[in-house]
Amino acid sequence: MQKYVCTACDYIYDPALGDPDSGIKPGTAFEDIPDDWECPDCGVNKEDFEPFEED
Repeated sequence: MQKYVCTACDYIYDPALGDPDSGIKPGTAFEDIPDDWECPDCGVNKEDFEPFEED
């Protein structure tokens, strides 16, 4: 699954891990996260994330 990175703080959303503290279960694709979800590290909106390309 595609990981996404926060353009403000570099937090990486990994679908395999989800974001349990925000109610996002492991295995949840980024596209399936509610639009009002915020970065758990810096609080920016979901729209401030972009696909993460691993080297």
